[in-house]
This record gives sequence, C-alpha cells and structure tokens, in this order.
Amino acid sequence: MASRSPEPTLNHDTDPGSYVFHHDIRVRFAETDALGIVHHSRYLPYLEEARVEYLRSIGHPYGAERRDGVDYAVLEAQVAYRQPLHFDDVVTVHLRVTSATRASFTIQYLLTVDGVVTSTATTVHACVNDKGRPVRLPGWLSELVAPLR
Repeated sequence: MASRSPEPTLNHDTDPGSYVFHHDIRVRFAETDALGIVHHSRYLPYLEEARVEYLRSIGHPYGAERRDGVDYAVLEAQVAYRQPLHFDDVVTVHLRVTSATRASFTIQYLLTVDGVVTSTATTVHACVNDKGRPVRLPGWLSELVAPLR
C-alpha cells in the first residue's frame, strides 16, 4: 500500500479563512434521526461532495481523473463532532490539502453553520490505479502540495 501521510489530527485551525475552498450543503430530512439531528454516518458523504467539487473547481473533475487512470482511495477518515447538524441547516464544508507523500495526501475539513464550527474532519487518500495498486501523485497534485513538503 502507499506510504501514509503523518497521523491526522483533529486540532484544526477553526478560521474558515485558512481553508482554500468551501462548498455549501443543505441538510436533507432523510439524513436526520428522530430528533432531527444528522446521523454521524452522513458526514462522510458531505466530505466527499466537497472533495469532488474542489477537484472540479481547480480544473480536475474526479471523473476525468478516473478516466486518466488515477483514483483516490480513502485510507482513513476521522470526524470530531462539536455541535449537531439539524434538518435544513446549510453546512459550509471548508477544505484544504495539508500534507502529501509520493503516493498519498491528507485533506482537513472544517464544517460550519452560520459561521459556527460544528465539526472538523480529516481524510487520508492513496493515489491508486484501476487495479488498486499505488501510483505516484499526478503532476498537478504534486505541484499543488509542493509547498507543504
């Protein structure tokens, strides 16, 4: 498997301005429990949606990356829940790439509602080919994370 990035930490910067991208998601009723609170399992799709939109925003849509033979397997995911999300909240998912190795990278997330931090999260991704074998970061991704190394 690809060498891993440093252990993720959930002690993230809580200043939304320190993140390079943000994406808004409105909480759907089906994502909540009987108390109207978002179930913990729904956070990972929120992170995924933000990642996909981030790639699209920087000119590297996920579908095109996959057609080019590179996929980004999730190796680790951690979420720290600070405040619950509720039905109809508009959640802003902020993200930034924070570290990388030759074949993996780490993304940190800050989730806010009306400027209030509701959770932080980290995902670690391996660059893999269509057979799941590790491959080097694509050139554009290496350039993106070069200042972090």
